[in-house]
Amino acid sequence: MYTATGRSEKGEKGDLLTQYMPMVKRLAHHMMGRLPPSVEEDDIVQAGMMGLLDAISRYDEAQSAQFEAYAIQRIRGSMIDELRHSDWMPRSARQSMRKIEKAIGTLQHQLGRQPSEGEIANAMQIPLEAYQSLLGDARGHQLMYFEDFGESDESDSFLDKQSANESSMPLPQLLDANLRACIIAGIENLPEREQLLMSLYYEQELNLREIAEVFGVSESRICQLHGQAIARLRAKLKEDSWIAAA
Repeated sequence: MYTATGRSEKGEKGDLLTQYMPMVKRLAHHMMGRLPPSVEEDDIVQAGMMGLLDAISRYDEAQSAQFEAYAIQRIRGSMIDELRHSDWMPRSARQSMRKIEKAIGTLQHQLGRQPSEGEIANAMQIPLEAYQSLLGDARGHQLMYFEDFGESDESDSFLDKQSANESSMPLPQLLDANLRACIIAGIENLPEREQLLMSLYYEQELNLREIAEVFGVSESRICQLHGQAIARLRAKLKEDSWIAAA
């Protein structure tokens, strides 16, 4: 079959595959920054490639001007589906983060400000090094989980929500103006260093290695700071009753 330009449909789709393969690797590399070391990047890239192929196979269903956005959605969806079937964050790590969130929330009330790492460790009655190790173990901790909305059991993760059918997603709650305002206020209340980290990661889309270079620290240290920032935000959301207290 040939298109109006005289090129075969197969050739046109082959061009799309070549053009967007680097994007698959870029999306996979960025996603890896949110996941524990046990996840293999090659597996994520392979899943992303399947998503790209799926997007290309449906090319006629999408307007050409919107193909990149459509492809990104399919690629990320395939990556998330792959992660959903793997034990990407151990239950013990999630439990540890809940303890950290609780300690942060309690200290915020007591101190009237954001607690330091040392203060959080003291409140948990563990050495600072042990506290930082817990943050490192919880790499991949997310701001929202399905159970936060009371719509699933404890085993379901944020990734499940991202890949669920749109009709079952708590999207209206996520888009609620009050929730957005609460999250923005929480970010603005973060320590300056963590505010910068969140901006570089989520707005500028730098990966953790690149942020480590900006900060002049190790990538593992950036993982710790990112996990701590997420824990602070979750403590804020719990305080404002957007998510259930554990």
